[in-house]
Amino acid sequence: MKAPKFAYARVLEVDEAIATLAAGAGAAKAMSGSQSLGPMLNLRLARPAQVVDVAHIPGLRAVSRKADWVEIGAAVTHAEIEDGVHAPLADHPMRQVARGIAYRAIRTRGTVGGSLAHADPAADWVVTLAALGARVTIRSPRGERTAEADAFMLGAYTTVLEPDELIVAISVPSQTPITHWGYHKVCRKPGEFAEASAAVYFDASRKRARIVLGAVDGPPLLLHALAAEIALKGAVVAGREALRAAVHTALPERDAIDRKLFTACLERALDQSGIFAGPKQAE
Repeated sequence: MKAPKFAYARVLEVDEAIATLAAGAGAAKAMSGSQSLGPMLNLRLARPAQVVDVAHIPGLRAVSRKADWVEIGAAVTHAEIEDGVHAPLADHPMRQVARGIAYRAIRTRGTVGGSLAHADPAADWVVTLAALGARVTIRSPRGERTAEADAFMLGAYTTVLEPDELIVAISVPSQTPITHWGYHKVCRKPGEFAEASAAVYFDASRKRARIVLGAVDGPPLLLHALAAEIALKGAVVAGREALRAAVHTALPERDAIDRKLFTACLERALDQSGIFAGPKQAE
């Protein structure tokens, strides 16, 4: 199918984008790389009266380091992160995530802000930014506010964004020498959305310990108890049975095969993180 008729506006300033969205009174949608909204338009699952193109706003295309955080403009593409174009992200775990998103053609246009706003439960940034403890900067005619990435998504394709609000930046913790990070997903074939995923992030210098399951049909699930136990006692409490039990508690409605996929993702993400450098609990 083809998209329904809509008005198109290309804006070059954040304030202009916000004013245009506000004037749309809920009937205008922001678009950047068009890799999420575009298919929704063509399938007529989205029918905005106006599309506001924010891809060319310079303020949404920058990446900068601010204290212990890296601020990423919402219109930065997956490919730019993958290629290390921006120095503050050159050695950041986000590069690993970006190179596994869909296909290169999509990565050259799709943006981190657009993916978050789309809120597909199986999307890579939804789960990994929740694991990193990222912060989402949102602007509207009422001013600016910040939302935690793990609370940004309310449900499948549903977020805390109001119709006149725009994601302007995502802030992630900068890498430290003792950061332990891992991400693994299971797809039927490379480039497809995940059927199960898991991301882990540990940094003792910042007192952060996070384990997150993604592709769960809704917001990502944080396994607070498991993360805290591993941070306190080390990898010896992360045997396969402990991981299975944590997944079963988090996803009791899933069948055994699904839970096995999530357990495998979790185990591989932990292995990848390097936190298993010490002895692991016997199976």
